[in-house]
Amino acid sequence: METKTKPEVQVDIRPTGMESAVVYAPFDVALDSLTEQGYDVISLPQNSQLRMQRGADAPISRNGNWTREGILYVPNGKPRLVRNSPVLLSAREATECHRNGKEFYPTKEQIEQALLDSADFPTENIEIPTDRFGSDALAVFAFGGEAEARAYGEFLRNARIKKMPVCAVDKDYVTKQNQPFARQMWFRSLDGGSELDGDDRDLDDVNRLRGVKMSAEGTRQNSVGSYDSKTIAKALKELGLSGLEKGLLEKLKQ
Repeated sequence: METKTKPEVQVDIRPTGMESAVVYAPFDVALDSLTEQGYDVISLPQNSQLRMQRGADAPISRNGNWTREGILYVPNGKPRLVRNSPVLLSAREATECHRNGKEFYPTKEQIEQALLDSADFPTENIEIPTDRFGSDALAVFAFGGEAEARAYGEFLRNARIKKMPVCAVDKDYVTKQNQPFARQMWFRSLDGGSELDGDDRDLDDVNRLRGVKMSAEGTRQNSVGSYDSKTIAKALKELGLSGLEKGLLEKLKQ
């Protein structure tokens, strides 16, 4: 059943630097609502970071949501976790496919673009020990780097989660398809073990889609953070202005 009124965008996180909001609606409707208010769909690295910032008992940790990642399933090939899901480019079509019990088949161009930032995804359900996040290729990619993955693994262990489930579409089902199809990533709550769920085909359900955008404070921090002191010193030296690093950094922070 289609949603006739626009769903409410609930801003539930306003930390320094990054604001987050969640919408309860079918995927395409929720995406439109978030986009209209300037939000991007949250990524797994951003999602895990906000969980650590807000704590294990915060709503973002106690509730799962869709993220911007997706999984490309390829008949007779390895699945790939992609940072930018093709579903985001064809949300209405993908949601309608799920509403009719069908798969969403991205275009060749969408697949090629998505694969530019991707990693291997398992062909069957697995569990990743949280004390190995820093050395596990999937966890490192999912959570944005070795240090970030290691930190999130420690956060999960403190929440008494020793292993994180990873759920994949059945290999036999994938093999029977005649072309690659995409599923959106659902990032489960801590109660669900923080599972990376790549098996859901229910974009048409009323569910949670979370978005993020940088606050004014976060934008200022990024403008400074993107240039470290060594980079600034080198640039000033090349311009014949050595010795001005400290003053310039202070000015950038204002």
